[in-house]
Amino acid sequence: MNTRLFSFVGGNTGDWRVTHMTTIIGEPLAAVHRLNIAAEAAIGASSEWVLRGITSNERYVTRDEKNSLVEKQEGLGRPASVCAALIPIKKSPAWWTLTQDERRKIFEEQSTHVKTGLKFLPAVARRLHHCRDLGPDEPFDFITWFEYAPADSAAFDDLLAQLRASPEWSYVTREIDIRLERIPA
Repeated sequence: MNTRLFSFVGGNTGDWRVTHMTTIIGEPLAAVHRLNIAAEAAIGASSEWVLRGITSNERYVTRDEKNSLVEKQEGLGRPASVCAALIPIKKSPAWWTLTQDERRKIFEEQSTHVKTGLKFLPAVARRLHHCRDLGPDEPFDFITWFEYAPADSAAFDDLLAQLRASPEWSYVTREIDIRLERIPA
């Protein structure tokens, strides 16, 4: 089993209940009631869709930024973090024709993506999944999984608003905002 590969399975089963789905830009996903997260590529019989991504190295951060993120961020699965968001994103071909240093300039120097995110740590935990690494048939380039406590919902919305207002987001061609609540065991 590849513990870096995650499948987000939308359907009628799973540990997370979908509270709402909002298409920010582009084609929507089929509405689902539940989400299951599997550290494999399994597809359940009751799935409407499966989004796959692989965890990887950070690609646009400096060593100092990475150290700051590691120092401040807490892990996923905290007991109080019963709220979550699954946000798959696809960027335009114009983004991918840029060189790595040109994307870095937009990502941090113009959009302050890392600096913005640091303001919301440790309240919001996240894990980024790369989809492009799995091949050209994946419908999204990135999938970000966020977890937070109900008291931090407004802060999470503020984080998203700041990121979506940045120059980086002018390259986003598809984005779905899926909000969830953990189902008590």
